[in-house]
Amino acid sequence: MPLTFKKLNEQVVSVHLDSDELVGQLKLIGGVWKFKAIGYAADGHMVPGGGLLTNHHNMTFTAQDAAVINAGLMPV
Repeated sequence: MPLTFKKLNEQVVSVHLDSDELVGQLKLIGGVWKFKAIGYAADGHMVPGGGLLTNHHNMTFTAQDAAVINAGLMPV
């Protein structure tokens, strides 16, 4: 199931599962798109660097290319 992306501004894109659950953000830092994982604690509070894609926290991408980002973040 591919991830979907929602542009928040010129430097931040939210990353969602097909269910629309937020799993992270892509942030443009120093000319590189860096993935920032987001998870949730049992009480519902957000956990930066946590969640389903925690192993990919801080992964970088040279371009905002949906196919490349999906391949990098989602297991085959």
